[in-house]
Amino acid sequence: MTETIDDDLFEIPISTDCDFQVGDNVVYPHHGAGVVKSRAPRTVLGEEREYLRIRILHNDMTVHVPCDQANAVGLRRVIDEDTVRKVLGVLEGPCTDMPKNWNRRFKHNREKIKTGNIYELAEVVRNLATRENEKGLSTGEKQMFTRTKKVLASELMYALEKTEDEAEEYLDGILAPPAEGSPQAIALAAHAAAAAAAAEDEADDEDESADETDAELALQD
Repeated sequence: MTETIDDDLFEIPISTDCDFQVGDNVVYPHHGAGVVKSRAPRTVLGEEREYLRIRILHNDMTVHVPCDQANAVGLRRVIDEDTVRKVLGVLEGPCTDMPKNWNRRFKHNREKIKTGNIYELAEVVRNLATRENEKGLSTGEKQMFTRTKKVLASELMYALEKTEDEAEEYLDGILAPPAEGSPQAIALAAHAAAAAAAAEDEADDEDESADETDAELALQD
């Protein structure tokens, strides 16, 4: 069943700059990439405006976006080859620091996703993939990982001219744990060791600070 969303039910700044045309491959933030199927007047809530009808394949969704709000909702074209290379660089890079508490980590990643930035999205996908391989994910994080991976794959599908299944397999291949002894595995291990050492140093500093406080209190007594 196809889901339809009318994206004009909230206050958004209006802009007359809308150069999206039928056939354009575009990205609708939080939902993924799709194709502009039509651009035509449509009456909603008694008001006639020009709308873009966007078909998003991966989640079987149709989105209607008013042309004068396209930029405000973050609608953009699919990334080019140069940006694809940069995104792949993010996906193949080491995991960045995240909060240890799963609830804080979930909120941290959700805020990154909300930006609509392709690099932030790729970072979230990479970090969650790394954590799943090493320690596992909570139920909420698993759902987030599945959803964000599909959104990212939907854009790679158009950018790399692949089918939906091919794009997902391609992304899974990039996110798979590197072979033991490979340069990537060695680099990731070194990064993990450095992060662990930094965390240990931070814990030692906190312990020393606590000891100094206890000593000061003892002297006051």
